Amino acid sequence: MRLLSTRSGRPARSPVHHPLFARSYARLSVGAESRLGMAGVRERLLAGLSGRVIEIGAGNGLNFRHYPGAVAEVVAIEPEPLLRQLALRAAVRAEVPVDVVPGTAEALPVKSEAFDAAVLSLVLCSVRDVERALGEVRRVLRPGGEVRFFEHGRGGGRVMTLTQHALDRTVWPVLAGGCHLSREPVAALRAAGFRLGPHRRVLLPEKGPALPTSYCALGVAWRPDEPGGS
Repeated sequence: MRLLSTRSGRPARSPVHHPLFARSYARLSVGAESRLGMAGVRERLLAGLSGRVIEIGAGNGLNFRHYPGAVAEVVAIEPEPLLRQLALRAAVRAEVPVDVVPGTAEALPVKSEAFDAAVLSLVLCSVRDVERALGEVRRVLRPGGEVRFFEHGRGGGRVMTLTQHALDRTVWPVLAGGCHLSREPVAALRAAGFRLGPHRRVLLPEKGPALPTSYCALGVAWRPDEPGGS
């Protein structure tokens, strides 16, 4: 399947443009691979995948080197221009074929039922419409296709959740490229009709003080209309 890709060299107008955040994220995320243990999380997130995979919100492409060899192709969607350019560089170094494509989670530029798996990695916090984005994930997955997710969201005690909500209403989305701290990704997947599999809470950093961004969920879900499923 051929897609309109930035590899064509033609500039594309993006609905998402956060250049200051993108530069900061690109720098901090690389350090987090070892400092926060993100490299190990990515290994667990992607282990055992095979076939055709769509990664939604690929950022600067740090997942790419962790895809197992059984993956035939990754189509990586990233709307932010600077992060997409960094993802293109990471794709060249990946051991599996990766095609980096402009697009948004709410309107994926791919055919329906075209993928065996979808990867959501720290993206649901920043999409403009979570329900619509997850509807698109269902659309592009084949029957029985799986979702691998690693997302941060609401967590901690009453003081922490109040802090998360307060930051969401004020400065955090502006400073962090549209990110929201108090969303509930597992509940959103369930509400979108996905059948949840094993998932667990991950605290990052594992040691030290908890931050408003620390409360994460790592797991798997499935498109619910697989043959013989519910």
